[in-house]
Amino acid sequence: MISLARAAPWRPAAGHEQIPLWPGIPPDPQPVTDAETVTVTGPGAWVAGRPVVIVTPVTAPTLTVYRPTVANTGVAVVVFPGGGYQELAIDLEGTEACDWLTAKGITCVLSKYRVPGEHRPFKSGGYPRWPQALEDAQRTVGLVRFHAAEWKIDPNKIGVLGFSAGGHLVAATSTHFKHRLYAPVDAADRVSCRPDFGLAIYPGHLSLADNSIALNPDIKSHLTSETPPTFLVQNEDDDVDRVEDALSYYVGLKAAHVPVEMHLYAQGRHAFGLRASDAPVTTAWPRLAETWLHTIGMLPNIPQ
Repeated sequence: MISLARAAPWRPAAGHEQIPLWPGIPPDPQPVTDAETVTVTGPGAWVAGRPVVIVTPVTAPTLTVYRPTVANTGVAVVVFPGGGYQELAIDLEGTEACDWLTAKGITCVLSKYRVPGEHRPFKSGGYPRWPQALEDAQRTVGLVRFHAAEWKIDPNKIGVLGFSAGGHLVAATSTHFKHRLYAPVDAADRVSCRPDFGLAIYPGHLSLADNSIALNPDIKSHLTSETPPTFLVQNEDDDVDRVEDALSYYVGLKAAHVPVEMHLYAQGRHAFGLRASDAPVTTAWPRLAETWLHTIGMLPNIPQ
């Protein structure tokens, strides 16, 4: 059920800086002619008793900087909302994650990356079938590092966090960083786009097939010991992005000797973001993720 749809580009709340991702036309433009639309779901599609804000299609990608609301730790996290590479759950898996991170002293950079919308002639599933999202992700991480001094960020403490398809984008960004998919457009594209850590929450598109823990070759072929430390969360009853997606990446990371922490829950299903419910995962994973950030040295001391 849909309660409201507004044909206008998504804008953040006042006080947050939104920046066009590209100085001109983005690379590999696609013939999407529909206007960007912000849709608020009706009660039949609410999560934890609240609506979800959906953005689609996205042809003019942006990043939005959310400053820490407590003492700045110097850590930054780029957030990739999910939506099956067709749309973006911009609040559930975007702005609400930024609210959590900024309250921990972390600069949050919300990525509004390109997605074509539903029923488009492009194949879904991310890189390489839909390279625009990864191009935008590489560009975003590089821009954050390029502006590190200006934005009061430690250039060696820049991570990525993503949900569902955004979790796949975390894996893609964490493995495809030695070579950009596009020709450099300015000085920001000449700094590293490698994340220093990654958090993939109920990630999709990682297992080669249903009921298989064979890793997608587009990720596996680029996974090395240089892939950053990774935090994974998945539910066994998730019927959208199945548990094998997280398991396949976990096994691949272990084989490459990459530090990885994974948390599996029996229940919780899919697409809960940070909204508390009766499922333990919804309140547990943010606390576990914060502790993990301490243990890998991104945050200073493990909280008592």
